[in-house]
Amino acid sequence: QVQLVESGGGLVQAGGSLRLSCAASGSIFSGAVMGWYRQPPGKQRELVAIITRSEYTTYADSVKGRFAISRDNAKNMVYLQMNSLKLKDTGVYSCYYRWKADTWGQGTQVTVSS
Repeated sequence: QVQLVESGGGLVQAGGSLRLSCAASGSIFSGAVMGWYRQPPGKQRELVAIITRSEYTTYADSVKGRFAISRDNAKNMVYLQMNSLKLKDTGVYSCYYRWKADTWGQGTQVTVSS
């Protein structure tokens, strides 16, 4: 099994920045895809960004140019740098791991205020 623990969420004003971190542990496969999903209030969970071992990335259109995903394979970590945050970025951000099955972390709250 894989365990994912997120950190770095919090309250930030619109236009500000946050950096989320995710530590993966357990039966980690280095070739797994990792990433971030979020669930806005009252809405379904949605993809934010994913990254492969070779650092190929995919972003939701709504975050392109503002967010950057990265990973440290040696440390089993994945990061999400979020800049120019908007009110609509508010939500619970969950780390994601995919190798044969999908795994999500418990999530960390990100709240963007005006």
